[in-house]
Amino acid sequence: QVQLVESGGGLVQAGGSLRLSCAASGIFFSRATMGWYRQAAGKQRELVAGITSLGSTNYADVVKGRFAISRDNAKNTVYLQMNSLKPEDTAVYYCNAKFPAYTYWGQGTQVTVSS
Repeated sequence: QVQLVESGGGLVQAGGSLRLSCAASGIFFSRATMGWYRQAAGKQRELVAGITSLGSTNYADVVKGRFAISRDNAKNTVYLQMNSLKPEDTAVYYCNAKFPAYTYWGQGTQVTVSS
């Protein structure tokens, strides 16, 4: 059974930091391209950051320089370090595991940034 379990969300003041974690099970984690997406109320889900199986990363322009994605294949976990948070970063953050033929999603974790 595939599971992606996010944790680390919460309420933080603007300028603060949070670290999200996504623990995966039931997948060949080291071969997956992992990503973090977010969906704010009334908006479409958008890619925040991604990391390939080889460790190459990409970021949405709006988070470059503030967020960092990393992975620990030994722990089957992907992280998103979020610094200098802004109210517009408020959203539900979803973990994503992508393989050539299929994609898996976590249940999401709420991040709320107060001004």
